[in-house]
This record gives sequence, structure tokens and C-alpha cells, in this order.
Amino acid sequence: MTERMNVESFNLDHRSVAAPYVRLADTKTLPAGDVVEKYDVRFTQPNVAHLGMPTVHSLEHLFAEHSRNHSDRVIDFSPMGCQTGFYLTLAGTWAYDDVLDLVEATLRDVLTADEVPAANEIQCGWGANHTLTGAQDAAREFLAQRATWSQVTADQVASGAGA
Repeated sequence: MTERMNVESFNLDHRSVAAPYVRLADTKTLPAGDVVEKYDVRFTQPNVAHLGMPTVHSLEHLFAEHSRNHSDRVIDFSPMGCQTGFYLTLAGTWAYDDVLDLVEATLRDVLTADEVPAANEIQCGWGANHTLTGAQDAAREFLAQRATWSQVTADQVASGAGA
């Protein structure tokens, strides 16, 4: 990979990361001066494991709905096509620890949810493709490794250093 590509994640060596983690992937200043930050919320190790689509779909719905109870600056929570994580897009400049707190609080909401929001054919394009249990299992596993979320690369994990 010698040529820099337009998409930030295409320039990331996916072999060097150690999931789970949360990393700032991009910051954009829009023409009017507003700042948007995009975070890579990686649940599984790229090219080693992935989340099943019903789990991805359910986490997307749950996180999108519940995160907005914690902040009005959530723009989007989008699944990665590779099914290893999500992009969390936020308005404004955030302290990294505040992002981690938002992710943690939202995933704790996922654990106590009794349904996947909008998991029906009226509000969703594939309402039958959900699993609350799968989403809760993935959230539980991610939360269990909260202490390492700032350690993005294998080198950082080995040394115990943060992002």
C-alpha cells in the first residue's frame, strides 16, 4: 500500500490493530465551521472474526436509539460492511474519555433493553433480521474489555499504552 487513498479506513493497516477498541478515525471541519468527528468502534478483530448480520443490525438500532438519550450530538451510528464494528459520528469536538463514556453508557442500555427498537416491517427495511440476545452478547463482551478500548494497536496492548 504505497498510494494514500481517499477513505481513511483504507489507509489503516488492519493487521496492526487489536480489537476491541475505540479510535478517532476522522475529523472534518465543514464549510460553515462546524466540526464532525468519526470514531471507529471496533468490536471484533479484522479478518479474524465478525459479528453476524442480525447482531450488527440490532446493535445499530439499539445504539442509534439509546445513544441519543445520552447526547444530542450523536449524528449517526453506522455498521461497517466488514461486520467488525461501527462508525460513530458526533457533532463537535469531543474529549476522548467522553466518547468512551457515551459508548459505555449506551452499551449498558443495550444490556437492559427488552426489545430492539423499530424491529418491525413498518419502521425497518428488514424487520425480521434482528437478535436482541446477539446484540446483548456482543455488548457484554465489548464492555468486559472496557479497560483496553484506548489500546488500538497490538503494540499498545502489549505495552499497556493508551491511544
